[in-house]
Amino acid sequence: MKKFILSVFTVITVVGLTAQNSTIQFINSKIKVDGNLDESVWNQLDEHTNFHNLLPTDNGLAKNQTSVKIFHDGEFIYVGAIYNDTTEKRQVSSLKRDVSIGISDAFVMVLDTQNQQQNGTLFAVNAYGTQVDALVEKVNTGYGLNFSWSTIWKAKTTVKGTQKIVEIAIPFKALTISNKNSEFGVQFYVRDIKNNSWTILTNLSRNYLTFDLRFTRTFTVENLPKASKSKFTITPSITSNLQRDVLNDSKNNTFTPSLDVQYNVTSSLKLDATINPDFSQIDVDQQVTNLTRFSVFFPERRNFFIENSDLFSNLGVQGVNPFYSRRIGADNSIKFGLKLSGNISPKTRLGVLNVQTNEEDLNPAQNFGVFVAEQQLSKNFTSTGFLVNRQASDNFNRVFGVNLNFKSNNNKWIALANMAKSSTDGISGDNKFYHAGVWYNTRGLSWNASLKQVDENYITDVGFTPRLYNYDAVNDQIIREGYYQTTAGIEYEKFYDKSHKLNSFRIINYNNDNYFSMNGALMQSSHFLNSALFFNDLSAVYYVYTYDHIHLVYGFDPLRNGNVLSPGTYNFGILKIGYNSANNQKLRYRVNFQKGNYYNGKRAAAGAYLNYQLLPFANLQLNYDVNTIDLHVLGKETFHLTRFTGEVFFNNRLNWTTYVQYNTQRDNFNVNTRLQWEYKPLSYIYVVISDNFNKDIVRTNWGIALKVNYRFDL
Repeated sequence: MKKFILSVFTVITVVGLTAQNSTIQFINSKIKVDGNLDESVWNQLDEHTNFHNLLPTDNGLAKNQTSVKIFHDGEFIYVGAIYNDTTEKRQVSSLKRDVSIGISDAFVMVLDTQNQQQNGTLFAVNAYGTQVDALVEKVNTGYGLNFSWSTIWKAKTTVKGTQKIVEIAIPFKALTISNKNSEFGVQFYVRDIKNNSWTILTNLSRNYLTFDLRFTRTFTVENLPKASKSKFTITPSITSNLQRDVLNDSKNNTFTPSLDVQYNVTSSLKLDATINPDFSQIDVDQQVTNLTRFSVFFPERRNFFIENSDLFSNLGVQGVNPFYSRRIGADNSIKFGLKLSGNISPKTRLGVLNVQTNEEDLNPAQNFGVFVAEQQLSKNFTSTGFLVNRQASDNFNRVFGVNLNFKSNNNKWIALANMAKSSTDGISGDNKFYHAGVWYNTRGLSWNASLKQVDENYITDVGFTPRLYNYDAVNDQIIREGYYQTTAGIEYEKFYDKSHKLNSFRIINYNNDNYFSMNGALMQSSHFLNSALFFNDLSAVYYVYTYDHIHLVYGFDPLRNGNVLSPGTYNFGILKIGYNSANNQKLRYRVNFQKGNYYNGKRAAAGAYLNYQLLPFANLQLNYDVNTIDLHVLGKETFHLTRFTGEVFFNNRLNWTTYVQYNTQRDNFNVNTRLQWEYKPLSYIYVVISDNFNKDIVRTNWGIALKVNYRFDL
């Protein structure tokens, strides 16, 4: 009986200790970040281990375990991790900073420094020491990553036998901290691409993302510093740009200085300023074949708009968003900008943005202002209020609204309600937007439903609402039309945890979108149906069937040849069959074939993706898509879209990237080659050469740009 009581007491004690919060100890000890973990301080720290499987199975503890130790000295958070691999081999996909680690051996750390599950930061290092940092952003249905954000931190990796060792130092000045909150949400996970596995510190079901902030572990930070020692980050840059227009026999040579400044008002509130900014380092947008009647969304990559960008970019829902930062500077160059963003308390976030553009040609100068306040009302509810304003000397457009987010205690339910209204010079009435949606997610089963109302005068000059604008190809004009939208979807997946061949079977993935006119008439009903079989190496075979019922009100020229489809009712569908290879091979590939109808004609399509990795030296990718559309008397067109990407890595700091894109729909053949040298952390020299031709390979314009920036931390 005594032995039994003693055993029970021991179990209770162990469980109680395990349930306690982990600690990031304060130890006044500097270390050299070299990937060796040979300083004595590492022997004084608690070990965080017992990592769980996540993929390809989410059952049980990981066979290849990781141990992590963490502490801080008031200036840096130090992390030491050892992954016990079964081989000395290392495999990565890139040596370029901020490339996703999804197909590389890597160690990842997620920090929610406010521990409110609203936003966070991700720090990752692949097996060759290449650094990746990103913002973890709250989006309507969960979380997303923004890899455009960067900060200065240190990381080194070494290999000792089969042990993969990582040493990291993250300065507090790179984080949003508050001395009113000494608890951080922390997550560690490891990607081993060689065996296609993900392992993670907390026991997480595979239907959730690895960086889902709801599943971080709480760490108490001892002696959290009250303020950062560094207040200013100043980044001046100079760009020399020569552009030659071959068709018009003209050239333009510019020399542009610019300045970006960031000031830490507090450790959790940042003030960003930009003067005469130049964004020539932006990656080339990936071209697409657009067979719809509406505009395509491209992400923001400009540095000034990135810090706390989720505060501004999640004010609406997909397809109806009142703020889209790429509108700013699209017609007029930016003169200067100011932005104040961050936490004014652990539960309250604030965002204020103001940008002034120049007057150019017939385009008057514009002022853009945004105010956002986000409040954590409780553990389950978050509210957001906002105002977006575009002001010119003779006209204006304003949008204001409120959002309410809900998340359940069991993490299965998410709900969102939006209400907004616009005010535009000379236009009144029919200017509202409403949305209500709910999402359910559990292992194997998820579903969602939502309802939108977009009035015809809900005008968002600084937003993205493509479906509000209908192009009439007959009269060459754009007509605004309000609409209602209903959305419903369901997905069910069966997992084979004990099978030697099969990983899972996605039995059904169905989504339906219906669009109604303001008088209730059905204008479009779109159906998406998909099933997929995943093998143990995570390769997959799948099919997708899409079907559309469209009541076309305005003439549409899908072939861009001047022959217009007449208004009327059209029903068409297409079947797609494809195969995706495993991601852990040197040669990765995806292929698909499509066959079906398109409006009153026929459509056939095919696509291929090839990726050959010569790493750590080079990475080669080729995408090819072809669409053949036969609309009988209206014509027949074949659209080719090809994108080749060649990357050569001289080391972690110096790389050469070349893009070759051929898009017959846009009549463009583009070559863009860029040499990028990070000669000091986040200080770069870029040499960019671009050359554009039409689809008949006749040169239209070319250019060369040299940009140099230098980052000062004061």
